[in-house]
Amino acid sequence: MTVRVHPTHLDREALLLHLGDERRKADVLGEIREAMFGAQDGVTSILAVVATVATISRETYPVLVAGLAATLAEIISMGAGEFMSSKTQREIFDAEIAVERREVAEYPLEARAEVALLLERDGLSQASAERVTAELATSPDVLLRTMVEKELGFTLEHGASPLQGALILAAAFLIAALVPIGPFFFLPVSAALPVAIGFSAVVMFGLGVFKSRFTKKDPLRSGLEIVLLVIAAAGGGYVFGTLLPKLLGVAGFIP
Repeated sequence: MTVRVHPTHLDREALLLHLGDERRKADVLGEIREAMFGAQDGVTSILAVVATVATISRETYPVLVAGLAATLAEIISMGAGEFMSSKTQREIFDAEIAVERREVAEYPLEARAEVALLLERDGLSQASAERVTAELATSPDVLLRTMVEKELGFTLEHGASPLQGALILAAAFLIAALVPIGPFFFLPVSAALPVAIGFSAVVMFGLGVFKSRFTKKDPLRSGLEIVLLVIAAAGGGYVFGTLLPKLLGVAGFIP
């Protein structure tokens, strides 16, 4: 088989630019993940809330209060949760990296043996793995990076800050939550609920199609998969809104 190589791919400066672009692309994909998660949860969870309350009360005011209250609670909860979980994960990673750094500094032969074994497990012969490891060991930082990536499965780079991820998630949730809530500001409940469901389905389908640009999946299938979340949220809200008054009545909470 003939190996085709574009001349610029062997140019050092071009390779550095390419690697920089790939790193930035990875960071952007991480931000898109946060935005997609926030948007999907914003539409589906708030749609479930407004559908439940609309089914029970048939009045605009309780729907808006419940929808906005749920939105505020979710923004605080999800934003804080994302911030703390990302911060904790990074601190755990840093602690593990510090352990590996001490191992490289204090027990270099053991560190080299570990890396050689990891490379051998990846498919290199024992001789090749030992030769590559010996070359890596000429730079303790390179050996450390290889150990961390191969043994622990993460990188030395911190990437986006926990606060940035939390803000992206919270902002996406807020914008998405307005999709199912919005119609209730302008229409009576009887008309607003089907409009909210339809609008949510359209928006979620669009999110699915947008996601397919990065997953390389069929856009139609990707869109329909997320629309199923809208159907589940609306159906669950209707069923719960129908059953809840009966359950509360049986329990004695409704006279």
